[in-house]
Amino acid sequence: MPRQAEIHRRTAETDIHLRLELDAAGAGDIATGVGFLDHMLTLFARHGLFDLAVTCRGDTGVDDHHSVEDVGIVLGQAFAEALGDKAGITRYGSFTCPMDEALVAAHVDLSGRAYLVYALDLGGKIGTFDAELVREFFQAFAAHALCNLHVRQLAGTNRHHIAEAAFKAVARALDRATRIDPRVSGVPSTKGTL
Repeated sequence: MPRQAEIHRRTAETDIHLRLELDAAGAGDIATGVGFLDHMLTLFARHGLFDLAVTCRGDTGVDDHHSVEDVGIVLGQAFAEALGDKAGITRYGSFTCPMDEALVAAHVDLSGRAYLVYALDLGGKIGTFDAELVREFFQAFAAHALCNLHVRQLAGTNRHHIAEAAFKAVARALDRATRIDPRVSGVPSTKGTL
């Protein structure tokens, strides 16, 4: 069965439609109304080899916060749905991504437990984008994908490079964690469930 999900979420602040296919080619069709987030999700799809389509109509006239956080929520929900009972998956994935002077490591455990460890130095702005929203995105994603996610900056000074390295590293770590391993019988846990 194809590992995919389609989710529509509407609130007073955002209206989001998202389609995700895990075993794909990395096609991205992204229109969130937040230019920098569009850029990050496009490269997330490409480097994770996930097909991802996202539209979001949000209250960006107020702030980008609701759109960024809510897209993180819906993307996390889509991963959880697409993974189903997680039978046969690798479960763990890690990747360290260089982006010019920046170096960011990401580690993921698709454990069924939500936890984010975030160690990126991203204050201020990236163009017009509030860089603090990168944390909000990953927090929302981890909470709704039900995964442990560690994102750690090892080097870097340019905010754009640091953020881009983070999204690429997380995508590649997720690609590894979501892969089916033919040696795994059932769920990769001694508890018998994730």
